[in-house]
Amino acid sequence: MPYDNNNIFAKILRGEIPCDKVYENEHVLAFNDIGPQAPTHVLVIPKGEYVSQDDFTNNASDAEIAALWRAVGYIARDVLDLADAGYRTIQNTGPDGGQEVPHFHVHICGGKRLGRMIPE
Repeated sequence: MPYDNNNIFAKILRGEIPCDKVYENEHVLAFNDIGPQAPTHVLVIPKGEYVSQDDFTNNASDAEIAALWRAVGYIARDVLDLADAGYRTIQNTGPDGGQEVPHFHVHICGGKRLGRMIPE
């Protein structure tokens, strides 16, 4: 699937749509989700044009991959202070995986007991 430059995250990265920024570095932008599913719900996105986790891990540079995963850990631990209580990271890929925006992103959710990940 080709990258869609009109997806909402691409527009956020270009500054066309505002976001409630939590963290930013050369390769990553993180912001609060506008439809949070937990008391704390942050999205971490690479600044590169990657459709999914599969696309990202196959095509991103080592520096981009390291920056994203280091940012996820840093944000959860040091910015959101979720490490002691716990948190969940989620990466949805494709329609069956529940991916709604065709730009790779990681959800960091916490702030309450989240329960089972996939209902029976």
